[in-house]
Amino acid sequence: MRLVLSRTRRAVLPLAFALAGTWNAAAQAPTVPPIELVRRAVRNEIKASNDPVSCMFRDRKETPHGSQTKLMVETRDAMAAILVAINDHPLSPEQREAEYARIQGFINDPDELRRKHRREKEDAERITRIVKVLPDAFLYEYDGTEPGKTGVGKQGDELVRLKFRPNPRYDPPSRVEQVLTGMQGYILIDSDKDRIAKINGTLAKDVGFGWGILGHLDRGGHFLVEQGEAWNGYWEITRMDLAVTGKVLFFKSINFKSNDIYSDFRPVPSNLTFAQGVELLKRQEATLAENQQQSGDQK
Repeated sequence: MRLVLSRTRRAVLPLAFALAGTWNAAAQAPTVPPIELVRRAVRNEIKASNDPVSCMFRDRKETPHGSQTKLMVETRDAMAAILVAINDHPLSPEQREAEYARIQGFINDPDELRRKHRREKEDAERITRIVKVLPDAFLYEYDGTEPGKTGVGKQGDELVRLKFRPNPRYDPPSRVEQVLTGMQGYILIDSDKDRIAKINGTLAKDVGFGWGILGHLDRGGHFLVEQGEAWNGYWEITRMDLAVTGKVLFFKSINFKSNDIYSDFRPVPSNLTFAQGVELLKRQEATLAENQQQSGDQK
C-alpha cells in the first residue's frame, strides 16, 4: 500500500509525526540541497510503487458519518476488501451476508472486476503524476529534523524536515496537478533510505480549475499522508487525512472529510486471484471473530 496508492496506496505519498526537534543550521549545516533530497526520495517512491510485493492490512476509515473497518488485500486482479465493523461494532449476520453478496458480485462478473481494476489503476496513476512533480511544484527549505517512529519512517531513523511553498514558476500540465499551486506545508524525508515519511499540506488560497469555470477548492483544505516501514524494509502508507471544501461547475458543492488508519500489514503471495484474496480475508475475519469471542469470555 505504498505511496503511489494501491497500488492505491502503495509507496508514494507518505507522512506524519509530531514535531520533535529543531535544526541548528550553524552546528549541522546540511551538505545536500533540499531539492536534491526531494528528487532522490521521489525517484525511490516511484521505484517502490512498482515493487511486486503484495500485502494484507486493516483500514479504519472515519468520516463525519461514522467509521468503517475493512480487511483488505492486494491481488493481481484488484484490491479485495471485506467490511468487518461499523462504528467499531462487528457486523450483524444480515450485514455480513449482504457484504459477502457484494463481494461475490465481483467474482461472478468479470467485466465489473475489470472496471474496478481500471479505476484503481487510474487512481494510482493520478497519485504517481502528483508525486513526480513534487520537485518542480514547490520551493523547499530545511526546517530541522525529527525522529522516526512507528508508522512514520523507521523507528530510530532521523528524518529531515523541509518546509515547502508553491513555486511561482511551476505551470501544472493538468487539473490533477493544479491543486499543488495553492498548497504549503512540510515534508519529512528519511535521507538514508531516500523515502518520504510524511507530507502535511494546507491550501493557503483558493485553487480554481479551468479558470474557475469548472470549479474550485477552498482555502484551508488539508492533506496529510504518513508512511513507514511495515516489515523488513518494506514501507506502506499508515495514515491519510483529507479535508476539503469547494464547488464543481458552480452548482455541486464539495465537502469531504476522512481519516484512514492502515495497520496490521502482512505480506501475501503476489499472484493471488481476486477470489483467492476474498477467501484469505474471510479466514482472517473468522480468526478475528474467534479472538474477540475468547476475549469477551475472559471478561
